[in-house]
Amino acid sequence: MVHRVSPDRPDDHRPHEPAGAVTEFTSPSNGHFDGIVAGPDGALWFTEHFSNQIGRVTTAGVFKEYPIPTANSSPNRITVGSDGNLWFTESSASKIGRLTPAGVFTEFPLPTANSYPWGIVAGPDGNLWFTEQSGNNVGRVSTTGTITEFPIPTAGCFPIGIVAGADGNLWFAEFLGSKIGRATPAGVITELPLPSTGGEPADVTLGPGGDLWFVEEGSFSSVSRMTAAGVFTAYVTPTPASGINQIAVGGDGNLWFTEAQAHKIGRLVPP
Repeated sequence: MVHRVSPDRPDDHRPHEPAGAVTEFTSPSNGHFDGIVAGPDGALWFTEHFSNQIGRVTTAGVFKEYPIPTANSSPNRITVGSDGNLWFTESSASKIGRLTPAGVFTEFPLPTANSYPWGIVAGPDGNLWFTEQSGNNVGRVSTTGTITEFPIPTAGCFPIGIVAGADGNLWFAEFLGSKIGRATPAGVITELPLPSTGGEPADVTLGPGGDLWFVEEGSFSSVSRMTAAGVFTAYVTPTPASGINQIAVGGDGNLWFTEAQAHKIGRLVPP
């Protein structure tokens, strides 16, 4: 199910809805959804992890689904590339997928087998960058499908979320390494250990002022900030062991995050 928050906008051509109203649209397949992104066509595009499809829903709630050519590929995160296409990770298939807004698929196998790609983001160099959980790499794929992998120095670090930073580098969360990693567009990787032991950072985003914000799913169940100078600050959530796992910046400039085990959405006002 996709949730839409509808602000009270004068240019909205849907029937009038009060500010803060939530409308839910049920997809035809009732799939398990993971990633979602605003597409270049004005629709929302999302991954259907178990039904092996990429879905599209208009702001009016009209769905269309596109079956991925590789069966049981477990599509995960999705983003828009510099070429205007949708790019996504196929975790179980160890592939990177590309889908045009017209519905044409191309799949690119990764050099490392069973690498389980997870996060993906458009980089400042025009390429797509992604993490490989089991492959222990950060990967780069050009819009024509040329793939390069860069090994992460810490073995078994289980990289998950990745984001383009304000400094022109790629930053990623090392879940089992309890580190935040940085990859230059040339593929040079640097790692910064977290102050906390067993912090298990799961997702990372670019926040107000260019700082990096990430969630620590492990020992503290916190939302944390890292400045450009590498200074860490952790903000512990009120609910312990809440299963905090994804984070994004809202239109209000605050940090919003998911608490999977607590069944809550959290908000942090940056200091």
